[in-house]
Amino acid sequence: MDLHRFALIAGAHFLTLLSPGPDFFLVVRYALVQGKKAAAVASLGIALANGVFILAAISGFTLLRDQPLAYALLYWSGCAYLAWLGLRFWQAGKPVLVIDATQRQRPSAEYISARRLLVTGFLSGMLNPKNALFYLALFTLMVGRNTSLGWQIGCGSWMFFAVLGWDCAVASAVGHPRVMGKFTQQLGHVHRASALLLWLVSASLVFNGLS
Repeated sequence: MDLHRFALIAGAHFLTLLSPGPDFFLVVRYALVQGKKAAAVASLGIALANGVFILAAISGFTLLRDQPLAYALLYWSGCAYLAWLGLRFWQAGKPVLVIDATQRQRPSAEYISARRLLVTGFLSGMLNPKNALFYLALFTLMVGRNTSLGWQIGCGSWMFFAVLGWDCAVASAVGHPRVMGKFTQQLGHVHRASALLLWLVSASLVFNGLS
């Protein structure tokens, strides 16, 4: 695999993680209610759900490898999807995040077991259809017909740990209002950077597909 292409798409993947979605707010809620350790357990569930989609994307790519027409359809659909996703990021307004660590409840107010935290995080990730589309598009575009299974597993592992690491970082940062405040102030820039990088990824792959 071209390392430059991997770096480009890995960067796009990470930037999309920075944009708050359902998983982000779930982690924030548990961090406020029961603390960062509980939120970290929920983060593991979210990462495991992403892992399921990553494995599904690898399996789907492997099956389509010897079917040129189906692969071409998925390839160009992936290009279009990433371009559309970039447009959505560009149009997205900066969300209002009101996170006050001083309002954290006592653990006894709403104690949630580790098992429930893990399952809730997993379901949050699994029930988000954007995750399936995003990973399928990334893997279809990121790897070529001669890409080894080892490379695919390596890419998938990086994405899994990137999701887990980012969500755990969010759980830890909730207890620091200044950190969250600065993050909120930069969300507009994050959205624009994500859009530009997704468009760059899509354009470069369109060029490669036509050449």
